[in-house]
This record gives sequence, C-alpha cells and structure tokens, in this order.
Amino acid sequence: MRELVGPRLSGSGVPEIYMDYGLHERPKRMAPALQEQLDALPSPRTVLLGYGLCGAGLAGLRAGSHTLIIPRTHDCIAILLGSHQEYLRIQAERPGTYYLTRGWLESDNHPLGQYRAYLDRYGEDGARHVIDAMYSNYTDLVYLAPTQEELEECRPRVREVAEFCAARWSMSYAEIVGSAAMIDALLEAPRSPIGISEDFLVIPPGGRVESRMFLRD
Repeated sequence: MRELVGPRLSGSGVPEIYMDYGLHERPKRMAPALQEQLDALPSPRTVLLGYGLCGAGLAGLRAGSHTLIIPRTHDCIAILLGSHQEYLRIQAERPGTYYLTRGWLESDNHPLGQYRAYLDRYGEDGARHVIDAMYSNYTDLVYLAPTQEELEECRPRVREVAEFCAARWSMSYAEIVGSAAMIDALLEAPRSPIGISEDFLVIPPGGRVESRMFLRD
C-alpha cells in the first residue's frame, strides 16, 4: 500500500493500493483505514507500506496474518527524498521547512489554497488569523518533485504559492528533485528479509506497529 504522493510503481509487478492522501491531515484515521485494507487481503501476504510513522498515524496497526515492511522514518517526506538520513540533513539545515508535493498542490491543500478557501468562510481578517496560526512558524518552502520534468511542469503554480508565502511570512523558496532509492529498497526488501537494513521495520504476523519502533539512536 502506498499513498498517492509520487509516481506510480508501474512496471514493478507489485499490486498497488492507493490511499487518500488526506489521511495525513487526520492521522487518527490512518491506521483504521489501512487496517480495513489489510483485513480484506487474502492471507498471508507481504505488504509494503509507503508511509512513515506520519504523526503516529500507523501506531496500533495490526499485521494480522501478514508480514508488514515499513520505512523506518517519522515523516513520509523522507521516502520521497530517498532516505531518512537525507531528511535529517535538510532538517538540520532548514528546521522550519514546509514541504509541498504535487498531490498537495493539485488539491489546493497548501497555504495559498487554504487562504482562498478561508476567505470565503471567514473573511479577510479571519482567513489571515487562521493561516498565520498554521504557517507563521515556517521559514522555508520546499517543492519536492520526483523528477526534473515534474518540477518544470509544476513550477508556475508552485511559484505562485511561494510568492504568497514570501510576502506573508518571508519564507525562502527552494526546489528539490527527490530520489526513488528508498522506494526501490522497499520493493527489494521481500527478496532478502533476513538482511533488511535498519531503514525498514519488519512486523511479523500477529505483530502490531508501535511508535517506539521508529526511534533511532
């Protein structure tokens, strides 16, 4: 199961289930939604989850008769960047980073899109108050694309968001072309489960996902 936040795994030979990316906004709904999908699968299966812990959204997920393999990262942005280490490096350089991906861009679920929606609901003063509470602590806006082609295609719309964020909160803007390294490693993991790296968690049949499993030294 992989959330639709990047290119589909066409040609991988792995059956795919795509979940609503809006689950990130309501993490408490994530585990129940995934549990429903897991419980409906024929048994037993090896299931690759394209999520990090994601606001503790995976906590409590039960493997049932399946084996779950999960990227060992708190934020699924690390999956799109290619590694947990790369995510930590960028966070150290830009700790106040707000990431924008194509899925969030196309759904208008970003500062500019939400500001426009709140204008209709609350008026100018109310809209500014709400978005300031949501975004004023961010210092950087980063658009994360899986390919250079997508980056160039989406740049005009992203620039509009970036200009709004710069004018409202003085956010800096940067662009990053991510890496498929972690997704490739996730797809490869079932072939060598014994030698699987510390970048992934393996939840055996009967196991349960716990937040503490994602902690690292």
